[in-house]
Amino acid sequence: MDDDGRYRDGRSDFVRGAKDIAKVAKKQVGKKVGRGADKLADEYTKRSYKRFEEEDDDDDYAGAPGNDGGYYRNDSRANDDEGHSDSTEGHDEDDEIYEGEYQGIPRADSGKADGGGVTAQAQQFRDLSAYEGERRKDQEELAQQYETILQECGHGKFQWTLYFVLGLALMADGVEIFVVGFVLPSAEKDMCLSEPNKGMLGLIVYLGMMVGAFVWGGLADRIGRRQTLLISLSINSVFAFFSSFVQGYVSFLFCRLASGVGIGGSIPIVFSYYSEFLAQEKRGEHLSWLCMFWMIGGIYASAMAWAIIPHYGWSFQMGSAYQFHSWRVFVLVCAFPSVAAISALTTMPESPRFYLENGKHDEAWMILKQVHDTNMRAKGYPERVFSVTTIKTVKQMEDLVELGDGAAWHEKWRIKLTTLFHQVWGNFQAVFSPQYRRTTYMMMAVWFSMSFSYYGLTVWFPDMIKYLQKQEYSSRTRVFVKEKVQHVTFNFTLENQVHRQGEYFNDKFMNLRMRSMVFEDSLFEECYFEDITSSNTFFKNCTFIATLFYNTDLFKYRLVNSRLINSTFLHNKEGCLLSDVSDDNNAYMVYFVSFLGTLAVLPGNIVSALLMDKIGRLRMLAGSSVISCISCFFLSFGNSESAMIALLCLFGGISIASWNALDVLTVELYPSDKRTTAFGFLNALCKLAAVLGISIFTSFVGITKAVPILFASGALAAGSFLALKLPETRGQVLQ
Repeated sequence: MDDDGRYRDGRSDFVRGAKDIAKVAKKQVGKKVGRGADKLADEYTKRSYKRFEEEDDDDDYAGAPGNDGGYYRNDSRANDDEGHSDSTEGHDEDDEIYEGEYQGIPRADSGKADGGGVTAQAQQFRDLSAYEGERRKDQEELAQQYETILQECGHGKFQWTLYFVLGLALMADGVEIFVVGFVLPSAEKDMCLSEPNKGMLGLIVYLGMMVGAFVWGGLADRIGRRQTLLISLSINSVFAFFSSFVQGYVSFLFCRLASGVGIGGSIPIVFSYYSEFLAQEKRGEHLSWLCMFWMIGGIYASAMAWAIIPHYGWSFQMGSAYQFHSWRVFVLVCAFPSVAAISALTTMPESPRFYLENGKHDEAWMILKQVHDTNMRAKGYPERVFSVTTIKTVKQMEDLVELGDGAAWHEKWRIKLTTLFHQVWGNFQAVFSPQYRRTTYMMMAVWFSMSFSYYGLTVWFPDMIKYLQKQEYSSRTRVFVKEKVQHVTFNFTLENQVHRQGEYFNDKFMNLRMRSMVFEDSLFEECYFEDITSSNTFFKNCTFIATLFYNTDLFKYRLVNSRLINSTFLHNKEGCLLSDVSDDNNAYMVYFVSFLGTLAVLPGNIVSALLMDKIGRLRMLAGSSVISCISCFFLSFGNSESAMIALLCLFGGISIASWNALDVLTVELYPSDKRTTAFGFLNALCKLAAVLGISIFTSFVGITKAVPILFASGALAAGSFLALKLPETRGQVLQ
């Protein structure tokens, strides 16, 4: 064959090889990668033509091919450095152009039939398609072996120590829910909060927790449960500390948002972390016992608020610019559980299951040995030896991105963060893969319905109690008509009164507090008001003649359609003008109601822990939801303050069992490499439903009870029905 024919045949072989890559890619791993392979084929073709053209040039100078008969073995080709590309340098001379290495794909070690380069590239696509299948097989084998290892390690001192450590993190989450609600009545005085601002401050914590649950849940599957939990709790502690000192509304709002983002990772990570140290027969019960700490967090917040906030002497101020009142002390104290959790967590190891999922055999083996030895020594069997020598690890994808030592630090961090983001996002998308799609959608519906009804009602109950208190307070209003008062000094509290068409001459109102006072069509002549503190007090259509206001907060906005004749305001009080301020008795009532409502979940926690592994997760979840749904209809009989408190305790005590079952079910339905990602996403959805439920339910306070009852009962009924469609996980090994 002449030289031109040999060149044409060589070109055809290379072009056919390049196109074969695209076909293999489309067939093996889908259109998306296939399109990428088309680009690779085009590049492959260009390089092959270029290479033959270079060989044409070489032959013009070097003459005919050598006696060895190969176009890659003649002297000119061997000695021409410009003929080599960086991507092929160092390869065997009988290999064709290895374009995969040029693209950053690791070279396969398999055979070279039908052309070495083509086969190597095709093998890469086959490896990618087979990777998930091999990984699933490894995970199944690991799940069975891991359960056997946990059985050998036993349940003892190590698990109980971890129980209390993670309980502190869960306790911090429970505290975070109550902090803003307890400080609002006091904080609104310092920050001059309007009703919209108070509403935003109440919801901002849930929004922060929603973001935090999604972010930290995704990261925990990539960088580890322990490390992620430490980071999230640290953020919560730092911003909770700052929020007790900042003075402005915007800065306080931001700190509580950031604090919520930090604590948002607590629930999804804590339950996943603890479950990976529990054997199958202990998992449901002990995860339910762990839920007790959320209740303890609520009790702690209520008790601290009761003990600290009403003590106004626990405060100081530096001029008029900086004030540190008792409610700020309470905010500071509420950061203690998070700080304690961080300190305790530093003594605990990472989850060995996470290490095994990420191919770190030796680290996982050492931790499991530590669990075994700790439990055996505590049980009086120190001589027992950990018999496991080798543990199955899950196949890992090779890292294709490598930067040399000369790369800048910021470039390395950019690559790491970008890679981490793609890994987290890919893991999240895997939760909606065909294998888990139905389960995820069903769990989304159950989580949303449970959260919408639970959080909506638990905030609606206190608001209804406040409304009933106001109604009862208004019923005791005293009305005075056409009274005439002269030369009288008022130096006592005036409260809950209405004065119509009164006449006051040369009277003194000194050193007193006016609360819920209304003067209508009244005349004040030569009167003297000094050192007055008022709330919800107004003068409507009144006339003031030769009257002096000294050091009062009776600003002109409280004088509605009133006339001032030769009257003067001197040294008005600084501070916020509030339409209504709750007294100390109402504050104590709020703390007491929250304390009772939180304590009422204790029986439900105990029952769910004892029965979770006996009757199963689905029966516990559906049964508790149905009973909670029925209890909602008793709300129509809540016409008094005591009745509403009783119904709040009843609903909380029943519904907690369904929450415990839902937490256990979520942990067990997803594999270890997707567990915290799925849990975090569902918990984020839970917080979104909470915001919607709170906004909708509270809008009907004082209007009707029918709508909240129908919404809550309907959501719970739908949740219980969908829960029965989920797979039961009792008695199964942890995936």
